[in-house]
Amino acid sequence: MLERFRLFQRNLLKNLKTSHKRYFYEELKSDEKLLGILGARGVGKTTALLQYLKESEIPMNEKLYISADWIDGESLFEIAEAFYKENGKLLIIDEIHKYPNFEKELKIIYDILDLRVIVSGSSALSINHAKADLSRRMLVKEVKGMSFREFLKFKYKIEISKITLDELLKNHIEIAYEILEKIDKPSILPDFKEYLEVGYYPFYFQNKDKISYLLKLKETINVVLEVDIPAISNIKFTTIRKFKKLIEYICTSHPFKPNMKELLTKMEMPKTAYAEAYEYLELLQKAKIIRLIKSANKKDAILTKPEKIYLNNTNLHFCYCETQEIGTLREVFFVSMLENYEIYVPDKGDFIVNGYTFEIGGKNKTKKQVKDVENAYVVADDIEIGSGSKIPLWLFGFLY
Repeated sequence: MLERFRLFQRNLLKNLKTSHKRYFYEELKSDEKLLGILGARGVGKTTALLQYLKESEIPMNEKLYISADWIDGESLFEIAEAFYKENGKLLIIDEIHKYPNFEKELKIIYDILDLRVIVSGSSALSINHAKADLSRRMLVKEVKGMSFREFLKFKYKIEISKITLDELLKNHIEIAYEILEKIDKPSILPDFKEYLEVGYYPFYFQNKDKISYLLKLKETINVVLEVDIPAISNIKFTTIRKFKKLIEYICTSHPFKPNMKELLTKMEMPKTAYAEAYEYLELLQKAKIIRLIKSANKKDAILTKPEKIYLNNTNLHFCYCETQEIGTLREVFFVSMLENYEIYVPDKGDFIVNGYTFEIGGKNKTKKQVKDVENAYVVADDIEIGSGSKIPLWLFGFLY
């Protein structure tokens, strides 16, 4: 049974490059018996899993990588059991969401076999859907696309440490000098503009062709819309069309501050279908296609209109939108780099994060809009080094 999988694994490992590793690679080394790696399509999960398998000190005959779409007729448990009987120690199952009812068999594998299992899901939707059944057994790590820090690491083969938000706010001038010295280029801003266009998904570095990258990205997102979301929700093809209309609508807004009646009209939905529209927005957010930001005054309300809706990252703007509005790109970048933080829209300023208020703009942006706000900062594009409470936008790309 296992010969076919071992052959596939060998072919994948043969041409595998291990020089660049995503930020979450070290987390694969945890001792968790069942580890789940969640992330949007295209963020490099498969490559990281293969790198870990290849470099693990476990003998090759005691570790096995399979993709769930390789399974044809066998059950997941039968494969795991056969591997265990051959003294297997580490089983990696990629694209787990492609296997029907995977959570039931993972529970049996966990309970019966003394195996370490790592699973990944390109669809955050599917694993999130199953997380309740596996909550006591599986540790789930959610991974993001490349930060600006990682983009520079891949591009220039240099190591730059990540920083915390508090460190950034307190020491941004010193941090900027240290990074600029390491990069050793006339300016970091051309790299930043390249990142905004094509730097979020690591497959850009396969050939560094912007046109083919954006075409591949669009194909990837279409799979999420047309395959992943319908797989865990009872939506019809006409609804997928509505999703695409919403993306187009977001492209034309700078940024998109939703009026729900207008939104329902654009999505060709009944004027009373508010609950359904909120459900669709949440699905798209879980699929890492959009990001919803609530008002700071309504952050605890469950069913409330988001104050702003963004595409998940700046690359999606270049992929889907005919034109790019620089103000929106700046805000999308800021939000995407703080994905692990709770972000809200305050009464004054663009965003509030951990009690800090941020006003986003170009190099001439001042504190005029937030002059009376405590703990307020200006985040400015097109500058390399800040001053006082004015911080370069690109520096927020070093938070992970």
